[in-house]
Amino acid sequence: MRDTRDRIRHTLLFEGIAIVLTSLIVAALVETEVVTAGVLALILSLLSMAWNYQYNLLFDRWLLKTHGSAVPGVRTVKLRTLHAIGFEGGFLVVSLPLVAWWLDLGLWHALVMDVGFSIFFVGYGFVFNWGYDLAFPISDPEPASPVI
Repeated sequence: MRDTRDRIRHTLLFEGIAIVLTSLIVAALVETEVVTAGVLALILSLLSMAWNYQYNLLFDRWLLKTHGSAVPGVRTVKLRTLHAIGFEGGFLVVSLPLVAWWLDLGLWHALVMDVGFSIFFVGYGFVFNWGYDLAFPISDPEPASPVI
């Protein structure tokens, strides 16, 4: 398991790199200043982290209520898929009006951009986490003593 310090480093690196990448991409796509895109990326990053915390708290409470447990054993592939879709869908509801307003885009163009970035983040998350595991491997824990 990773400790709290490692999880904080992971989150800060993930979000920091994401802010830089998305700022450059948005600035190029909508022909705006990198600083304008960067401020939007920072706001969306903070919103995403807040939404992630709240969504997962609500999801775990829902699991506890409907399944009697929130432990990983009840988290099937189907449930994890629904969880991911629910997270992205909920974040889209929050981010879409902000993106449209901030970048002075119509809702359709903002939706296309938001969906594109959702797809981007699936790939980015995969590559980042793989690279993070290579750069900061988890050491094997001490073997547990047998219980007699």
